[in-house]
This record gives sequence, C-alpha cells and structure tokens, in this order.
Amino acid sequence: MSISLAALEEIIDTSGIAPRIETLLPIGVRRRQLRVRALPAGMMLSQADQRPAHLTRVRDALTCLPGPDQVRPGVLEDWKAGPHQLTYRQTERTFGLVTDALAKDVPDGLPSPALARICDDLLEASIPGQFKGASTSLAVDWTDAETFSRPPSRGSSDCAGPEASRGHRSGGGPGQDSELFFGYYASAGTMMREEHGPPAPELARRMTVSSCHHDPARALVPVLTAMPEDGIPLGDILADSGYAHRDAGAWAIPLRGAGAHLVQDLHPLDRGPRGTREGAITANGNLYCPATPRTLPELGPLARDATPGQVSAHDQQSAERTTSSPPSWPATSSAGSPATTPTATTGSCAPPPWARSAARSARRP
Repeated sequence: MSISLAALEEIIDTSGIAPRIETLLPIGVRRRQLRVRALPAGMMLSQADQRPAHLTRVRDALTCLPGPDQVRPGVLEDWKAGPHQLTYRQTERTFGLVTDALAKDVPDGLPSPALARICDDLLEASIPGQFKGASTSLAVDWTDAETFSRPPSRGSSDCAGPEASRGHRSGGGPGQDSELFFGYYASAGTMMREEHGPPAPELARRMTVSSCHHDPARALVPVLTAMPEDGIPLGDILADSGYAHRDAGAWAIPLRGAGAHLVQDLHPLDRGPRGTREGAITANGNLYCPATPRTLPELGPLARDATPGQVSAHDQQSAERTTSSPPSWPATSSAGSPATTPTATTGSCAPPPWARSAARSARRP
C-alpha cells in the first residue's frame, strides 16, 4: 500500500495536532530541523510501506522521498556548509520531546488525556468528509500487540517497555485456548453498515492502547463516550462475548448513557437461570429471556429467509410485548433476581435486541 505525503499532510493539518503539540515542547536555542508536523507523517509513511515500527524506519521513509517532498517538511535544508539531510539523532530528539510532553508524570499503562485526544482527532481527520455521516454503528474488538521489549528478568521489573505487561491471547496450537504474551491490548471501533442503511466503508474511527493490567473494554469506554461531545452520535455498538461479561457500570451503563445501543453475544458465564422460571439471564444490567413461552409462538426466532414485511411485523410484536407482559407469565421468581436497569428491553422474554439491530443484517448470508 502506498500513500502520498500530501495526503498525509492534509490529514495532519485537518486534525490540528501539530501546533498543539508544538506549544507543549520546550523552546531551545537552535531551531529543530524535524518539526512536529513531519514526525507523524514519517510514522504513517513507514507503516503504509509495511516497515517495522522502528524509529530508524521513520527516518528512512522521510529520506527516501523525492527531493521536493524532502524540502517541504524540512527533511532536507540548506545549511552554511550546504544541503543537510535529517539525521537519526535529530529524529530521535524530536520524538523524545513529543513523547515526554504527551506522557503521564506517573505511567500507569493508559494514555494521558492529551495523547488520547490527539489520537482521536487524528483518526477522525483520516475519515473522508463524505463518509463521516455514513453510519453511527461501530464494531469494537481488541487484539494483542506484542512489544519489541523483552520481559523483565525474574525478580526484577526493569525492561525497555516498562508499561508493557503479560496478557492472554488466543492460542495457536491445537486445543490451546490461550497463551501468554508480553505487550499491550489494542482496541478499535470500526464503522459498519447500519441495518437497512447504505453500504459504509469499514474505517477505524476510534482506537486506544492499554497495558494488559487494564481491562481493554473499560479502557475503550471513555474513548467512545467522548464521541457525542464532538458531535458524533453513537448508534449500535457490536461486540463479541468478551465485552458481555462485565460490570454494567463499567461498560453497558456508560455507553447507554451516551446514546449507544449494545448488540453483543452473551458470555458463557452469563447463561443459565438467573431468577426466572423460563431460563432468563441478566447481562449488563438488562434482563433477557431466550426461552420464549409456548403461549407466545409469534415471538419465536425469525427464519433466515424472512421477508422485510415479516421482519417489520416481528419487530412490532416484540415492542408490544416489551411494554406489556402477559399476566399469566411472571417475569421474576420469589428467589429475588438481580435488579435490572430501566432500559431493560426484554423483560417480558421477547427475543434479544439483536433481532432489531445491525447485527441481523450482518449475520444473514
């Protein structure tokens, strides 16, 4: 994949991150040859060329540009002795100043508010204007990001990646559920098509990185809930069962408060009887009843080849049953089920809310 320097500079200028970072850097006697505007451009160029994420590769990506493209960002400048090309020492100097300015005073494995804001603005600027309103639905997930650093030796805590920690990822061997790795968890929210909506490009709209000591689901919450403050409404949030088995106050309630609608698989530990007669379950503060009463056959699962008319009728019946439970079918037992939030959508054992979400269209062939 190749991308022009001009396109990257447009993204950086649109985000406005360069002047904001420059104001945080100390003022030296000599002007730095590598300015902040050129540093993220070099980082993105190196990644677009699938180079390793090394600082030396950033300088290589900048010094390999055509002559005019080197002059504009200051990679090649006229000195008294003649043209001077950017050195690795100068690249390292600017990079060190930027990382120090955006780091926390006491590192804890999470990005500082200033760094998180800069990453959000940079990602948002990378989305073309015609697609910014294409969809409000996001598919979220996290993955392992192994660090270049080796783990600290036994009995010590010093290593080249002091904020990295050991975490679990999917195992690669037969019958191996998980394996240990040393690094971080990288989370992303990717745009996806809304139900009955036009096709939308699957662009990463928000990302964050956290140490494996932190729950990646909880680390992503403040990133997502900050989007409505920027005028970006939240719609469906699609997630797998790894996001379901959480304290409601840490994941579900903040996102619902920000206007999001959760569409996620249930965690195996959330399945089974939870205080009702029909096998209801409590997940993320909501009551779900996958076992539909035999007296309500019209609320059974839809066929995979259901017509749009059948889907609309099923949604209407589900909404009616949500607001009025049949008197002959108690929602909870005398055993004292966990309290549910006022936003519980399936307290009357209607089908789970994914039946009316973007997930349904994504799962059909």
